[in-house]
Amino acid sequence: MSGAVIGTEELVEREALAARAALPLLTDALVDRALERAVDLLSARADEVLAANEADVGVAADLDEGALDRLRLDERRLASIADGVRATAALPPIFREVRTWTLANGLEVSERLIPIGVVGANFEARPNVAVDVATQVLKSGNAVVLRTGSAALGTVTALVDRVLRPALEEAGDAVGLVRAPEREGAEALVSLPGLVPLVILRGSGESTAKLVRIAAAHGVRTLAHAEGGGVLYAHAAASPERLERVARASLDRLGVCNRLNLALADTPELAAVVARVCRELALEVRGEGGLPLDRPLGHEWASEPERVATVTIELVDGIDDALRIANEQTSGLAATIVTEDVAAAKRFLDGYRGTAALWNATTRFTDGFELLGMPETGINVDRSPGPRGPVTYRDLCLRQYRIVGDGTQTR
Repeated sequence: MSGAVIGTEELVEREALAARAALPLLTDALVDRALERAVDLLSARADEVLAANEADVGVAADLDEGALDRLRLDERRLASIADGVRATAALPPIFREVRTWTLANGLEVSERLIPIGVVGANFEARPNVAVDVATQVLKSGNAVVLRTGSAALGTVTALVDRVLRPALEEAGDAVGLVRAPEREGAEALVSLPGLVPLVILRGSGESTAKLVRIAAAHGVRTLAHAEGGGVLYAHAAASPERLERVARASLDRLGVCNRLNLALADTPELAAVVARVCRELALEVRGEGGLPLDRPLGHEWASEPERVATVTIELVDGIDDALRIANEQTSGLAATIVTEDVAAAKRFLDGYRGTAALWNATTRFTDGFELLGMPETGINVDRSPGPRGPVTYRDLCLRQYRIVGDGTQTR
C-alpha cells in the first residue's frame, strides 16, 4: 500500500535481498576497482563524512568518553581508514581451487572455496568498522548488510551512500545498510538464515551475547568479537627484566581487547614487577599487591569504560594452576608465558586452549594485521571448529566439492 510504513524486519529483509541480487556482479576485478575508488572517495568526500560525524558526536550525549573517542572521526582517522582499504585492495584474490584428485573409478574431484552469499555485520559506535568489514567481505566475494546503532548511523550512512556504494557503481547494492537505529534491526539481522547465514558481531557485554543466542535459535552462524583480555603468566623462571618489558609492551593501549588484563605470577616478587609497571603507567591494580578484586578474576577491564585503567594480578601455584585459570576463567583470547625455562614454556603453550598462545611476547600481537599481514573483521574466540582467532577475508568462504564423471561411475 502506498505510504505504508516499512517495519524493521521488512527493512532488513529488503536490504538482504538487494545485496543477494548483486552477488553475480562481484567479480574479483570489479571489487578491486571498487576498493581503489573507495580510497579516492574517502578523500574527495571527506568533508561530507566528517560533517555527518560531527552531527553524530554532537547528539551523542549518553556516550562515555571512550565511546565518544571511538565514534569521533577526523582527517587523520579517515586517512587511516583509507590505508586499511588500500591494504585490503592489495591482497591477492582468494584461490578458489584448494586441491584436486581422481578417484579409482575415474571421478575427478576438486575441493573449492565458494562465497557464503550475504554476510551481516553488527557493530556499535565505531564508524571505521563499517568500511573495514564491508571491504573485507567484498574482497571475499560476498555481499554485506551493515547495521549500527543510533550513535554512528549518520556517519555510517554517509560512508555507505557517498563512498562504498558509488565505488561499486553497478554493484552498489552489494553493500546494504539497516537504516533504522532500533535494536530490533540487529535482532532481525541475526534471524534470517535463508538470506544472511553468517553475521559478524562486534561489541561486548550482554547485548552481543543476546544476539548470539538469537542467532543460534534461528540457525544463523555468528563470528562474535565480544570478549577479550590478554593473560600474562610470570613463571618462576621468568627474567624480571624480560617480564617488565613484556608487561609494559602489553599496556601501550588500554581500550583494546588484546592488552594485558590479568597477570598471573608464581611468586610475590614477580607479581610486584608487574604491579610496578602498572603504577608507573598510572593504572589501578586489583588483587595481589593492590586493591581488593571486586569483579570475577577474568573480568575484562577494557569492556568497562570507567575502569579501563585497571589490571588484575593473582598469585598462582605453578603452571597447572595458571592454565586452569587461563582456560576456564577468561575469554580464551590470548595468553603469554614469560620464562627462561624452555620445557615450562612448551608445557604452557601445549596446555593453553585459547586462540593465541605466546612465549616471551605481548598478547598485543594477537591481531590479524600483525600476525597475517592483512586486516581482520574481528577475533573469534569460539571453542568449536571454524574460523578462530583473527578472522580475515580468507575465512569468509564455504568449502565445496566439485565432482566430474563420464556417466559410467556407479556406487
